[in-house]
Amino acid sequence: MSGLTEAYIKENVPKLGFGMMRLPTNGSNSDIDIEHLKKMADYYMENGMNYFDTAYFYHDGKSEEAFKEAVSKRFPRDSYTVADKMPIWMADKPEDVERIFNEQLERCGVDYFDYYLVHALDGEKHAKNKEFGAYDFCMKMKEEGKIKFLGFSFHGTTEDLKLILKERPEMEFVQLQLNYYDWEFDYREQYDIVRSYDLPIIIMEPMRGGFLAKMPKGIEDLFKAVHPDMSVASWANRWVGSVDGVMIVLSGMSNIEQMKDNVSYMKDFKPLTTEESATVDKAVKILLEAPTIPCTDCKYCVECPMEIPIFDIFKVYNDFVNTKNISDFKKAYNAFEAEKNADDCVACGMCEPVCPQNIEIINKLADIAALVESG
Repeated sequence: MSGLTEAYIKENVPKLGFGMMRLPTNGSNSDIDIEHLKKMADYYMENGMNYFDTAYFYHDGKSEEAFKEAVSKRFPRDSYTVADKMPIWMADKPEDVERIFNEQLERCGVDYFDYYLVHALDGEKHAKNKEFGAYDFCMKMKEEGKIKFLGFSFHGTTEDLKLILKERPEMEFVQLQLNYYDWEFDYREQYDIVRSYDLPIIIMEPMRGGFLAKMPKGIEDLFKAVHPDMSVASWANRWVGSVDGVMIVLSGMSNIEQMKDNVSYMKDFKPLTTEESATVDKAVKILLEAPTIPCTDCKYCVECPMEIPIFDIFKVYNDFVNTKNISDFKKAYNAFEAEKNADDCVACGMCEPVCPQNIEIINKLADIAALVESG
């Protein structure tokens, strides 16, 4: 029986988790600003929070090392918890599973993980984890005390989720994408499936890659009329934190200002009231009138052979969808390098299989290129 009980969670798990996928940098994704990160970690810990979430390939493989520099080398081991993940797609042979795990321990500067996840599961990755013995290895590490709680993060179809939960009863928690904008799509059904197994849920991408942190003025005014002093981002975090069964909400904070804002309302968390929930419903209705590309800026598509900044282009496009300002859109779009734009896509197909959101990236880039040329 899992020790990850409701009582344990209430006593030991903060409502806000420090996601280490979008850390402050000195320009490039792999050059993390460690001194700034230390300030963020210090503030987070000083406010009684202790959950750090990293992964093998975040920040081009530098996130785990950054955690070591900012946290594990500076704080006692019993003062923080750390979550890491097994990226089976980066394993070429079964032996790589153990190699990656041991590298992760060394990179993080710890001798065990409080939480360990089989990373970004869908049907294909689930099959490869079974083939390579990754599930069995993780259970062995749990028996040896190198993993305290074992779960998985999920990026597949609803049918994939049903299969994984049926076949892997040893899983103690599930990390899901969830936000108020996408709730009525696949996310609600997936949430219901996980809760039918009575498993606690960790939320990733509550801001939908930052999209819900920067709203059109009409929606911002809607939120400010209820809470003038609270950020737009606070509504997204508090909404998911209010969902039954949610253990923790991960936020990929990039600077100390975002950290302070999140801590201000997540430290002493209060669920949304009926009035606040109704306000979010009004915001969703407005947003659904201008559907955006569901990109979360995860940068899984960063290995584009044409070096197209796909996630940045999608962000500029989404801003246009919300504002309808074609002039600002073209100005932002034209700021990208001329030979690394949407119309430079050669449809090689490398990006789409790694996209957790299953976005038809090639078609979307073509649509954006056509929009730029339309006058």
